[in-house]
Amino acid sequence: MADERPGEFELIRRFFSPLAKDPGSLGLTDDAAVLRAAEGCDLVLTKDVLAADIHFFADDAPEAIAAKALRVNLSDLAAKGARPRGYLLGLALPSDWSTGWLERFCRGLGADQCVYDIQLLGGDTIKSGNGLQVSITAIGEVAQGKAVRRVGARPGDRLFVTGTIGDAAAGLLARLEPEFCRSHDLTEEEETRILDRYLLPRPRTGLAPCLVEYASAAMDVSDGLFADCAHLATASGVDITLEMTEIPLSGALQHLKVKAPEVYGRCLNGGDDYEILAAVPETSAEAFAKAAVDCGCPVTEIGVLREGSGRVHLVEAGKAPALQAAGGFRHF
Repeated sequence: MADERPGEFELIRRFFSPLAKDPGSLGLTDDAAVLRAAEGCDLVLTKDVLAADIHFFADDAPEAIAAKALRVNLSDLAAKGARPRGYLLGLALPSDWSTGWLERFCRGLGADQCVYDIQLLGGDTIKSGNGLQVSITAIGEVAQGKAVRRVGARPGDRLFVTGTIGDAAAGLLARLEPEFCRSHDLTEEEETRILDRYLLPRPRTGLAPCLVEYASAAMDVSDGLFADCAHLATASGVDITLEMTEIPLSGALQHLKVKAPEVYGRCLNGGDDYEILAAVPETSAEAFAKAAVDCGCPVTEIGVLREGSGRVHLVEAGKAPALQAAGGFRHF
């Protein structure tokens, strides 16, 4: 329920100025920020727009919505090898927004700013005619010429991925289907994990320096593992052979793989993982894996790149698997 709301400038002073400590924000007193890259660095920019009931549920906790909106952008920066620097926030509020909701939303942003060492630089807030929308443009820094692109992978490179795959998609199914966890005999701990992975991605920002040093190509996994493997393969002009038995799985996904193979397949293809996919030259693969552990972001080798033109070949213990690659999440 809407309460008495502050005007535009009071809104900025009360809610957003405390988040804007970088000198480049100019204290949010101007219509633009002024930003200079650190000496010897390139700026890396990325944007994601999240809409209620598409990317999150309108009744999710405001703190969680804020965190997800920021973190999906930080995942893109991490995949480029960039260190977070600042962000611009675009907020389209529904007609029934309240100051209490906005206070909690900004609290979520503030908490993540501390975790990921990033500051608000500016933005805009408007009234939405069609539900809550959050747009963030994140800005990072990387040594000049060292940004890691999707282009650059070569035949013979080893393919690595961080974390585990499929938990977020399983968490979405659990949100959509109230009996999902019970009907598939998932434990309370497994249910908590998959719901948390859907609601709160964990951007692998700690891996960024390792990617700059070792990776020939990288990207984050947002549209689904198979779809994003295809994106990387197409950009680099190679084929990927993906070993299904090596895909890292949580206990929940291991259970679904055995008890509900069709659901397991949907989860692998579902997206929202926000893990990092990296191609690394064979000669550097062992060093990369060790460095990733040292950075707190362990990786798993899941495939190899070969001569080709953008295809993904799934194998399971050297044979064709029953599960086939699907297209992953599509925006349109």
